Amino acid sequence: MVLLSGPNISGNEWKYVKECLDTGWVSSVGSFVDQFEKMTAAFAGTKYAIATSSGTTALHTCLMLQGIGTGDYVIAPNITFVATCNSIKYTGADPILIDTDPDTWQMDLTLLEEFLNTETRQKDGVSVLKKDGKRIAAIMPVHVLGNMCDMDRLLDLAKKYHLIVIEDSTEALGSYYKDQHAGSFGIMGTFSYNGNKIITTGGGGMIVTNDETLAKKAKHLTTQAKSDAFEYIHDEIGYNYRLVNVAAAMGVAQMEQLPGFIERKKQIISFYKQALENVGDIRFQQVSDEVNPNWWMPTIKTGKQREILKLLNEKKLQSRPFWVPMNQLRMFGDNLYFHRNNCSDFVYKHCLSIPCSTNISEQELEEVAKTIKSAF
Repeated sequence: MVLLSGPNISGNEWKYVKECLDTGWVSSVGSFVDQFEKMTAAFAGTKYAIATSSGTTALHTCLMLQGIGTGDYVIAPNITFVATCNSIKYTGADPILIDTDPDTWQMDLTLLEEFLNTETRQKDGVSVLKKDGKRIAAIMPVHVLGNMCDMDRLLDLAKKYHLIVIEDSTEALGSYYKDQHAGSFGIMGTFSYNGNKIITTGGGGMIVTNDETLAKKAKHLTTQAKSDAFEYIHDEIGYNYRLVNVAAAMGVAQMEQLPGFIERKKQIISFYKQALENVGDIRFQQVSDEVNPNWWMPTIKTGKQREILKLLNEKKLQSRPFWVPMNQLRMFGDNLYFHRNNCSDFVYKHCLSIPCSTNISEQELEEVAKTIKSAF
């Protein structure tokens, strides 16, 4: 099986993990956790980073730290991995779903602006939904597949309508908008280190922020809110959301290789774009000149989506369809979905992600391209 986006364990992972095992420092306290956080903050250009057990727990923590809860709304894109909306629901809030740009596959900012202009009003410096008067507390842009929307425009809208910006940049480690790293635009941002991400700790996440108070609070909350170094005193409801040292050891080793992984992803997308140029109706994700993406997951759009998926997977070239739009999942079907042409459904039915592990061979890339071409 040629994996869709498998881990590349080719650096100091074994060495650092063995150090954890040899010393017994395997749990949520250890030097690798601190080192991983410092490396991530430096790479992302933020002052602070707080390691968590997953990207989902990172998102949940960010929302809680902004006081978002029952009766609130959070704006999110309709095309995203389910963790985005799950984390919103964990707080008791509800997502408001905005349709997808048909070319970039990011949140449609023109639709977002129209929604804010027509469906909301300002009350005491807060945006509320006209139809029920509930607060719209935040917006959570998702940098889908490592691409990014016009962040200047999004931030301007957020400021105008008094919305907190929490970035779901879980797919965008190594992506930039106007040379500023993903995750550093909002009050808080997040990364994920699942097995298919550009770097992995097996499972894990990270919160990044420039706010010292929020960083300290995040670390406290994710460590069971333990307030005394010796006594088991906890001063609020806390969460067991900290990343363990043995996983952070992997993270440190992976961070050492990250520049090379990003370069390899760019080589892979360059190969696919050249190999599949003018093949049938195939189109790639559109990226603006201001964005320098990590190309985490090369994905194509074509009317032959299901046929190509079948051909690739039959040859054990692991490929997957895009995420089911959130409004089509039964948990979120009743949530407000703002759209004009339901582009999310079109993108879902026409897009597929193709093999792109950073250790994929040139021969395997050729086989993927050949198989896709055979559908035409």
